[in-house]
Amino acid sequence: MAQALAHFLTPPRFQPALDPDFRPAVLAHRAFQQAVHEAGGGESVTLALEQADGSVYHHRTRILPAQHPQAAANLPFVERLVKFLLWSRGGFRVYVAGPPSLAADLDWHYRQTVTGRFDAEIMGQRIYERPFEVVATDTTSLPPERAVTRPLGRHLNGCRIGFDLGGSDRKAAAVIDGKVVFSEEVVWDPVPQRDPQYHFDGIMDSLRRAAQHLPRVDAIGGSAAGVYVNNRVKVASLFRGVPPDLFQSRVKDLFLEIRRAWNNIPLEVVNDGEVTALAGSMALERNAVLGIAMGTSMAGGYVTPAGNITTWLNEVAFMPVDYAPDAPVDEWSKDRGCGVQYFSQQAVARLLPRAGIETPAGMPFPERLKLLQSLMAQGDPRAVPVYQTIGTYLGYALAHYAAFYTIENVLVLGRVTSGAGGDLIIRGAQEVLQAEFPDLARRLAFHVPGETEKRHGQAIAAASLPVVEGHAGHTPPSGR
Repeated sequence: MAQALAHFLTPPRFQPALDPDFRPAVLAHRAFQQAVHEAGGGESVTLALEQADGSVYHHRTRILPAQHPQAAANLPFVERLVKFLLWSRGGFRVYVAGPPSLAADLDWHYRQTVTGRFDAEIMGQRIYERPFEVVATDTTSLPPERAVTRPLGRHLNGCRIGFDLGGSDRKAAAVIDGKVVFSEEVVWDPVPQRDPQYHFDGIMDSLRRAAQHLPRVDAIGGSAAGVYVNNRVKVASLFRGVPPDLFQSRVKDLFLEIRRAWNNIPLEVVNDGEVTALAGSMALERNAVLGIAMGTSMAGGYVTPAGNITTWLNEVAFMPVDYAPDAPVDEWSKDRGCGVQYFSQQAVARLLPRAGIETPAGMPFPERLKLLQSLMAQGDPRAVPVYQTIGTYLGYALAHYAAFYTIENVLVLGRVTSGAGGDLIIRGAQEVLQAEFPDLARRLAFHVPGETEKRHGQAIAAASLPVVEGHAGHTPPSGR
């Protein structure tokens, strides 16, 4: 399917320093829709994504008429669009109101291809625990749109612990009535671990260490990469090493187990991207915030103009941002051009050799990032194009995200943005937006927190997640 899109893969005006083959999704969509316009408006397609709680999200687009010489691009264009929507909004059922053949071809993709089966399995079995479906329909039979939103966090009364679980470290903060009295970062290596007890013990250790700085613990809030529903783990890269049977028997309810260990005090665990957005919204005292965390992986979150989160997934790591046929492959989904390969330690590892920076075989990604940061601090010119490339990526990606999100503020966090290199990333993104997308650039404000806030802001914001109403508090458990 990728070859059919070749006609619309527009070289960017700002070529990433280390990636001459980069073909931004936003420019491909622009070129495709221009061709649709020139063809007389083409055919209308409405996509509807349904979630298990009854939420339904609609997205309308137009495709080329069937007789158009480039009509073969319709399927890959819509497939990339549905891919983005699935990981942005989420859904176990996709309605397609358009040409019946389009729905049939999409259904084949999700049943027969490696990348399609990955998305279908994660969305259907893992997240929503329903069979994944593609349904051909017409506009009169589409289920109506229905959105569910709720306030998130901002509760700072009492004595709280906030934690953030990353792929290379875990952070914890102790907060009393909104004032941070303790925060720390502990190195760990959760991804390859097969025994869930490793994760349980590590999280409990961080909670106990934070609790030592509180007279009592009224609530615990946490953030972690992955999808969490009612504090249950649905999909999470942190637990990728755990065998499926242990995942089902221990990991899915791990945070419920932790809550029981703390005498069932209020506990909330949310995707780390959502907490990134919350941290930005709280710091800025503004809404319409897109949060992006560039760490071991890539996380995203969104606070609406009304100040709420939604039932959307906002899993930016899997959203495609590059349509180049030879775009890098995500090791998990096996798909090309997904955000994780552009905005994470994985991106740094991929770009280092292109910058002439050699690393030992098998060197962990966090160590490669530390090497890059060290070279940047030393003034080594080879480090600069790595950050410039990520900045260019970010500019084009934000323009693509803006077609699906109402964004006024962008918060950028994570280890990749630490140090002087983070400034280069922001400047590169702003340069792209100002020249290629001036209207968006005028209304979009970047927020770059200080170093302490970058590294611990998510744990602090996480502490504000649970509601505390007259709970008596709890002292730390002495053991498991």
